[in-house]
Amino acid sequence: MADLLLVLHMGFILFVIFGGLLVLWKRRWAWVHLPALAWGVAISLCGWICPLTPLEQRLRMASGEQAYAGGFIDHYLVAIIYPPGLNRMTQVALGMLLLVANLLLYWSAFRQRQLPANAKK
Repeated sequence: MADLLLVLHMGFILFVIFGGLLVLWKRRWAWVHLPALAWGVAISLCGWICPLTPLEQRLRMASGEQAYAGGFIDHYLVAIIYPPGLNRMTQVALGMLLLVANLLLYWSAFRQRQLPANAKK
């Protein structure tokens, strides 16, 4: 169960990061992506730990495995996503980058719908 939760957690993180691209394809994805994006940005900007992390750790301990210290990102993804020497300022900067990149994607998605048909040429 802990491994399944790990896969779901990773899928959620990927959706938070890249879900704005789905909005470019179909605007109705915004209804699902915006709450996920808000959660991801809040965790990054506020320094919170996702509640899935302690749940995963409890499941691992219940199955006899050793739990890890810190959060999901720290344990699995720091070396991949975050540069060495991660500090609070870097975490906030990455959260802001996530927010700005998605604002640009959403602006583009909604701008496409508002252009007149002859202006798209």
